Amino acid sequence: MPRETALELESLTVRYGGTVAVDGLDLRLRRGETVALLGPNGAGKSTVVNAVLGLVPSSGRISVLGRDPREAVRAGCVGAMLQHGGLPGEARVGEVLALVRRSFGRAGRAIAWPLDDLVATAGIDGLLDRPVEALSGGQRQRVLLAVALAGEPPLLLLDEPTSAMDVAGRRAFWTTMRALADRGTTVVFATHHLEEADAVADRVVVVAGGRVVADGPAAAVKAGIGGRTVAFTAAPGTPLHDLPGTTALDRAGDRVVLSTDDVEATLQALLARGTRLADLEVHGASLEDAVLSLTATRTTTGATR
Repeated sequence: MPRETALELESLTVRYGGTVAVDGLDLRLRRGETVALLGPNGAGKSTVVNAVLGLVPSSGRISVLGRDPREAVRAGCVGAMLQHGGLPGEARVGEVLALVRRSFGRAGRAIAWPLDDLVATAGIDGLLDRPVEALSGGQRQRVLLAVALAGEPPLLLLDEPTSAMDVAGRRAFWTTMRALADRGTTVVFATHHLEEADAVADRVVVVAGGRVVADGPAAAVKAGIGGRTVAFTAAPGTPLHDLPGTTALDRAGDRVVLSTDDVEATLQALLARGTRLADLEVHGASLEDAVLSLTATRTTTGATR
């Protein structure tokens, strides 16, 4: 049975004066998906997030769980962690959460998430009595997550959510996101950490020049650009010229890295020459390679974040 649509964008366009930040973008996301928005600076990723939150004027159609964006936000259907989000000063974490949670359960808004469960889910145990000013960067991001989750929203929008977290913090954060998705929350995140997107996203949406240039599982996006690398250790003077399929050759000491669009033909030719392929490694394109390839030919000078 098809899952309910969580977010639908049709011909979304955002302009800042004469600059087109988002250019007729179409996108449809289902409940429970974890979706990475990827692309270079100026691609329009943050502008899409802001448009869904009703923070910037836009044209086209935005539907959040069948509602207008502002109506959905007022009803508590959307939680957000923005890149430059802040917390009120001269307050303790517990006071901030109490203030946010009091806004729920009124005038049709969602009921606030029980505090103990919210604290455990956001990973902020032991921080409720901590002054906001005393939080580390990673702790601050965790508290911002708790604020975003206060009404247990079915749609969660995250803009560079792990930028201030260490490795352990990032791992714990994405464990939390996967658990939320399993419960039906749609998680949409914009990030420059492509290894995270590759590891945790069900779906990758690549944006350039305010338009979607690729959309699908990370494996499919990577496979779409073709090309692989063959790396091995070879003695100086080993003949490596005129290998079939090879498009580039890099050599550092005795380590050789060949880029090829026909890995089988390249390896067969090396073996036919009697080349000893010590420490052989064969890799497909990385998500970073794919995003760079997909966005390299797209002009992004007219977009803005």
